[in-house]
Amino acid sequence: MKKKIFSGVQPTGNLHLGNYLGAIKNFVSLQKENDCIYCVVDLHAITVKQDPKELNQNTLETTATFLAAGLDYKKSIIFNQSSVSAHAEFAWVLNCVSRIGWMNRMTQFKEKAGSNKENASIGLYVYPNLMAADILLYDASHVPVGEDQKQHLEITRDIAQKFNNDFNCKNFLIVPEPLIQKEFSRIMSLKDGKKKMSKSDASEQSRINLSDDKDTIANKIKRAKTDSLPLPGKKSELSSRPELENLMNMYSSLSNNKLENVINDFQGKNFAFLKDKLTEILIEKICPIGEEIKKLLNDATYLNQVLKEGSEKAHSIASSKIEKVYDKVGFLKLKN
Repeated sequence: MKKKIFSGVQPTGNLHLGNYLGAIKNFVSLQKENDCIYCVVDLHAITVKQDPKELNQNTLETTATFLAAGLDYKKSIIFNQSSVSAHAEFAWVLNCVSRIGWMNRMTQFKEKAGSNKENASIGLYVYPNLMAADILLYDASHVPVGEDQKQHLEITRDIAQKFNNDFNCKNFLIVPEPLIQKEFSRIMSLKDGKKKMSKSDASEQSRINLSDDKDTIANKIKRAKTDSLPLPGKKSELSSRPELENLMNMYSSLSNNKLENVINDFQGKNFAFLKDKLTEILIEKICPIGEEIKKLLNDATYLNQVLKEGSEKAHSIASSKIEKVYDKVGFLKLKN
């Protein structure tokens, strides 16, 4: 049976290699044999302050990135979250089902709010309920997750089960399963192998942006932090060398080759050799995506049409589900 998959990406603008290898590359593989819904989650984006013009442009840029990386809007549903009102409507219902204790345990809120959590938005606090609404609206059977997202899927499962119990409707909300990538490791900063690659890092040298040209990529890999030891022959030897492990993981993911095989291929070589090979494969895989993104961003009409078509498909599914949710909750349906 085909899996029904839902996933979303925030429109933060200028997506990087970590976003591609951690999510979008996998999205492309999943669409081949499954029913997939991919959402640009602009409602989630406003849990922190946004510039309205930038948010608008970033939504188009994320859509362009989806398409440039290989997502097919005829095979998969691609849309922006705010265009389907059922997401916000269902999130409110789930706000009333979910428990404060559950929200208090969410580590992502603590990390994003920091020490000044009294100043954080309520939206950031109840973010998991909106994420649950996104997934449960479409009866998704599976959700691609990384290590840092497992907690959000667990709370989605808890919310679905509580709704079904509260309203005595067994299996009405499908309890989704995690879909974990095999042979995948988190992509870390080029300057610090213990920190995740992130747009929020002040240094451009810490990440490979999907918009980087070949000269920029070559320069960043050349300057990436390394150590002075030769390349090892065992996977166990990578744990104490995070920068090396990160570069090896990048090469492994881009080449679709097991890390053990990559280690064998590079055993005894020096860092310069690894960096040269990594630069070659980055330019081969990433530069065409960046060029296509730029091309697509020059055709906003096309991108809007893709989102419009996806929104209509998503609305058809979501509006039917929210109507059934309202019936379960007991909201009065006015008769014509």
